[in-house]
Amino acid sequence: MEATTATDDAIRVYWMTGCSSCLRTKEFLTRHGVPFLSRNVLEDEAAYEELSHFGLKQVPIVTRGEAWANGQVLRDVARLCGIDYGVQKMLPVEEMRRRLDAVLAGAARYLAQMPDEALARMLPNRPRSFAQLGWHIANIADAFLEHEDGIPLTFDSYMRVPEEKDATREKLIAYCEEMRRRMSAWFDATGATLDWSRPADVYYGEQTMHEFLERTVWHAGQHVRQLMWVLEGLGMSPDRPLGREIFDGLPMPVGVWDEADPAKLRRAS
Repeated sequence: MEATTATDDAIRVYWMTGCSSCLRTKEFLTRHGVPFLSRNVLEDEAAYEELSHFGLKQVPIVTRGEAWANGQVLRDVARLCGIDYGVQKMLPVEEMRRRLDAVLAGAARYLAQMPDEALARMLPNRPRSFAQLGWHIANIADAFLEHEDGIPLTFDSYMRVPEEKDATREKLIAYCEEMRRRMSAWFDATGATLDWSRPADVYYGEQTMHEFLERTVWHAGQHVRQLMWVLEGLGMSPDRPLGREIFDGLPMPVGVWDEADPAKLRRAS
């Protein structure tokens, strides 16, 4: 959590449609009864100008007065907003490995179902095509392995898009399957002896490697939920849909896509 200069004490959330961490941040505040000003940077150019006041060009960001927190780290958001965060449990590494493999396999299956003509369609209120969504899922795992090759994770690591030649159904499926193989090989080698408590070199704050892996799994998992949602919107049933057996125990958003009115969410009993 960092400090800077602001003019009031209102809580603001800077976000963009379809961003998994943005949706999770808004849900987190709403569940805890914390009112906030919603600032969608895709719809309001002034929102990005406000972020520049904090020296930032990324989302999700939560600001309050002179302080801000990156929404990727909910404990920092909780501290900023006066929420009792408590102790959070993480799944074991081996279980996360199993789930990430299932997520990547699911993405390949759902892309195989995608009609060629649908790949260029755009997601609602987000400049991201269905093909780019599928590519992004594999790229999340790719960015994790890049980190292990000595390349720090940056915000732009997650903002990359495929070249046109790589946005075909066949290339997208191959990318997902390639990342399954590469992740499996990494877990069997480097991952088998890794100190999962060591710090990760990521852009959004202090994180252990275990936390970075968790974020990788639920981030990819949330976008696979969106890919299944896209297929359903096309009138198709996802092949062997992923469900609670993959997503339970991961700190994912409740929703698949952004609620028009986040105040509709209520704190779980």
